[in-house]
Amino acid sequence: MGHEVRQLTEQDGPAAWRLGSIAFGFHASPAPEDFSLVPGRVAWGVLDGDRLIAKAVDREQGQWFGGRIVPTAGIAGVAVAPEVRRGGLGREVLTRLLAGARERGAAISTLFPSTPHPYRRLGWEEVGALTYLAIPTSALAAIRPGSGVALRPATVDDVRAVQGLYRDWARAGNGMMERSGLLYDTTPEKLLAAFDGVTVAVGADGVIEGYASWVRGPHTDPVARVTAHDLVATTPEALTALLAMFGGWASVAPTTVLRLGAGDPALLEIPTTLVTVDSRQPWMLRLVDAPAAVAARGWPGHLTGAVDLALTDPECPWNAGAWRLVLDGGIGRLERGGSGGVRFTPRGLAAWYAGAATPAVLRRAGLLAGDAVSDALLAAATAGPTPVLHDFF
Repeated sequence: MGHEVRQLTEQDGPAAWRLGSIAFGFHASPAPEDFSLVPGRVAWGVLDGDRLIAKAVDREQGQWFGGRIVPTAGIAGVAVAPEVRRGGLGREVLTRLLAGARERGAAISTLFPSTPHPYRRLGWEEVGALTYLAIPTSALAAIRPGSGVALRPATVDDVRAVQGLYRDWARAGNGMMERSGLLYDTTPEKLLAAFDGVTVAVGADGVIEGYASWVRGPHTDPVARVTAHDLVATTPEALTALLAMFGGWASVAPTTVLRLGAGDPALLEIPTTLVTVDSRQPWMLRLVDAPAAVAARGWPGHLTGAVDLALTDPECPWNAGAWRLVLDGGIGRLERGGSGGVRFTPRGLAAWYAGAATPAVLRRAGLLAGDAVSDALLAAATAGPTPVLHDFF
């Protein structure tokens, strides 16, 4: 008897929970009451008769690239029953998920892999990492905050301004999550309750210039720590004031952990070389709908040109074939046709699109081939900030 691939329903919730709990080790925990009823999550499964043997979840989210929100399928909860692994079921459920994600309007897909190999075979490529850095709190205590900024706990009335600071920060980068939509509860009270503290830095004119959301971990010296999940500032005075605040924990929390991506201005202010990686979780990207992804992303406004591409994509065959990439005044589009002189694999296209690798690197990796005349244009097109993602899913 053959198996069936289909979208899971509320009735499949208990089976999906059991399969996921076995794969990820949380089988001792009870299933949440709303596990099967979360808007913005679509689960796909492979069933052998009545038995669920593989599953994956498509999260409806958006991520910022080039100053614009790109509709994204966030992949989570990928699991295959132990007895049937290595049988191609992961490929089968993810291929169906990608088709469904395209149908609902997703242009790209991102995920945090437990191992990269199966996802690379399906066209995803690593483009960045969610990174927490451990810093001696005593080093931060040496920072002297600038004048004109006052710190205070955030109130419910501050949440809109805090959200605006985050959004401006995300818009200026590549890869950051758009924290709105069906999967984000933006109730001010819940946002503040998620942390031990949310501290705002207020300028002399009363405008909030920065904020930090943080958790004071358990224990005391010598293993205690304070972890900042967001550290966002629009002025150097706000940044140094917030960093100095964490330095004030030196007597009881010897380690401060900051979630910082490559290029973060806080890295220019930390006065020590004794910075270590506390945790690093790579994330991967692939294009779901290549024309939609090109149209959704922002591109350099000063750049004008065209490149003839040839794309291969067995899992998303609608992406395959000859295309002409046209960039003009910050807008991009893919048009059918052209000579196909520049050949991208799905992984190469993903890394280039995200700005995670130059054409020269992709050629050496075997992810880009063909005519190199347009490499300078391709390099300039995605030469923006290094991809950074601060939200695990």
